[in-house]
Amino acid sequence: MSRTTVTLTDDAAQHPRVFAEAFNSGDPDQVERVYEPDGVLITEHGRALTGAARREANSALLALGLPITVEPRTVSVNGDLALLIVDWEIAGRGADGRRVEVRGTATDVARKGTDGHWRYAIDNPWGTSATTGR
Repeated sequence: MSRTTVTLTDDAAQHPRVFAEAFNSGDPDQVERVYEPDGVLITEHGRALTGAARREANSALLALGLPITVEPRTVSVNGDLALLIVDWEIAGRGADGRRVEVRGTATDVARKGTDGHWRYAIDNPWGTSATTGR
């Protein structure tokens, strides 16, 4: 696990790459930095998580011990808001030697803070494939 502090960006188009850098550090604290304090992570089952629950969900993916790759499709900016459509993948051999492949197309909303840096307000890694948890 890296103890390097990930540098946030003032370019919305680079925010997915900042997230990947934070994720690939293996450090949950770095991943938390790319979210607004009340930022929402949407689960595969459509649940909206914030705070400790968001951290726990991201930590479960970090526990795979595999890097994430991201490829932004589109970035649409309007003032201090950005809509990000991003293809992502976590793939490789897990600690048990089994092949792991988790991928999706995220539909995310980032907001530019008063410090000029972008953070996720809504992180929906499952895009339109998330199902409503009822």
